Parts: sequence; C-alpha cells; structure tokens
Amino acid sequence: MEFSSLPLVGIALALCSALALSIGNLWQGHGVRLMEARVARGTDESKVVQLIRNRFWLLGSLVLVVSILLQLGSLTFAPLMVVQPIGVAALVFTVLLTSFIAKRKPAAAVVRSILICVLGVAVFVTVAALVSTQHAITNVQLVSVLIVLGVVLLVTAIALLAGRTRTIPPLAWVILGGTYSAFVATLGKTVITRVQALLHTRQFALDLANLLTIGCVIGIGIAGALSIYFVQRAHAFSRPEVVVAGLTVIDPAIAVVLGITILGEASGASIWAIITFVVAGAVAVGGVFALAKAESASAPMS
Repeated sequence: MEFSSLPLVGIALALCSALALSIGNLWQGHGVRLMEARVARGTDESKVVQLIRNRFWLLGSLVLVVSILLQLGSLTFAPLMVVQPIGVAALVFTVLLTSFIAKRKPAAAVVRSILICVLGVAVFVTVAALVSTQHAITNVQLVSVLIVLGVVLLVTAIALLAGRTRTIPPLAWVILGGTYSAFVATLGKTVITRVQALLHTRQFALDLANLLTIGCVIGIGIAGALSIYFVQRAHAFSRPEVVVAGLTVIDPAIAVVLGITILGEASGASIWAIITFVVAGAVAVGGVFALAKAESASAPMS
C-alpha cells in the first residue's frame, strides 16, 4: 500500500505534531523570557549559554524536534495542503494549556480571534481534502521552490538591514518564523516524494534530479535554522499564543500557496474552490492579527 493512500494517518500525525508544537513553544517561550530577565538583571553569561543551560528551553527544543518529525511523517501520507493547516490545532492547545497553568480564563477577544483562525483553517482543510491531489515532483518544480526561497532570503536580508536603526514590530518576528517554517514543510514534502519515488524505482544515481533533492535538503537546513532563530526572537517580544498562531497560520498559508502554485496539488480544483481557499486563508490570517492585538491588550507576560 502506498503511503499517499493513507490520508487519515497523515491527519492523525498532524494533530500529534500540533500538540507537540504547542508544548514545545510554551516551554521555549518560558525559557527565553527567563533568559531575558537574567540579562536585564545583569550577567556575565551570553544569551546562547544561558539558553543552553536552561532546562525549559532545552525540553522545548526537544519537543519541537519531535513535532517536526511528526509533521514530516504526516506529509508522507497526505498532500501538503491537507495536513499543514491542521497545525492550527496547536493554537487551541496552547490557549487551553496556558489557561490551565495560569488558572484563568482567556479573554473574550482572545477566544474570538482563535475561533476566527480555526474557522478559516477548518473551511480550507475541508475543501482541500476534497480537491487536492498528489503528483510526482518534477525538476522544474524543485528549482522553482529553491528560487522562491532564494528570493525570500534576499528580501529578508534587505528588510533586516534597512530596519537596523528602527524598532522592528514584534509580529514581524512571528511572521518571519512562520514563513521559513513553511519552506521547511514545502521542501520536506518534495524530498519525501522524491525518496518515495527512488524507493519505488530503485534507480540510485547522482544525476540532476538527485542533486536537486540534495539542494532541497540544504534548503531545509537553512530555512529551519532561520525559522528557529526568528521564533526565539518572537518569544522574547510576544506571548506564546501569538507565536504559535504565526507558526500555525502563517506557515500553512504560505506552504499551501506553494503547494498550489508550484507543486500543483490543486490542479483539479474549480474556480470556486480556489476562491474559497483565498477567502478562508485571509480569514485565518486575519485571526492572527486580531489575536496579536488582543494579547497586547491583556496582562503582561509572566
């Protein structure tokens, strides 16, 4: 039986990944805030050394690695545009866990924002599950994804250099973390598909196709490292709910766009399905901005 014939397994793994993402970000966020508090009090240790010695940050990092592995596993069994948006469940898990730990109910505005995110993603996933298809990844598609990643890297570098003398909005770190996380998922999907094809054909050769696959692996490393860095920056300025919202809405929004436009996962979708994708995605992303605004008006981070 082909892996791609088990979408329910992919959905189940995506939900497990969402739970791990929630727990990992909560622990990492707590560790980063402890580090920032020590820096404010004055210490001779660098931020990196403090993080490495922080058990909350280390445990969070370990759980996030598990989350990534589960996410890649889900992409093995189902199309990118089906399982990736399911990560929004991490947002619900995070709010519930945060409320349980703090022993307080989330603000009404926060709940409304989360419901907006969940509604947008739920509609998107439902339509995607009905119309999405999986195809063998061509060399042209691999090159296209790598070129888009290169353009995003260039734009990010220019934006950060131009903003050196200005205060960067906290939400910008969240968006950057989600953006590069999307490339990890998209490139991961291409590598998984290529490996499945190699195992099926048993034609192992250092040709152009396999060199491009290696290039995608390198791209995963670069995008993954940048995503981790930007997420740590996001934790220093935003609440865990906002960080998770960025990773679970911005990430799939971009990954799905890449899946539709480059990987052709919605090649059989009607114009109405495409319109639904756009509207549902816009609603979900709008929920992230609403959540950031609601959280900024709530109690200060602990």
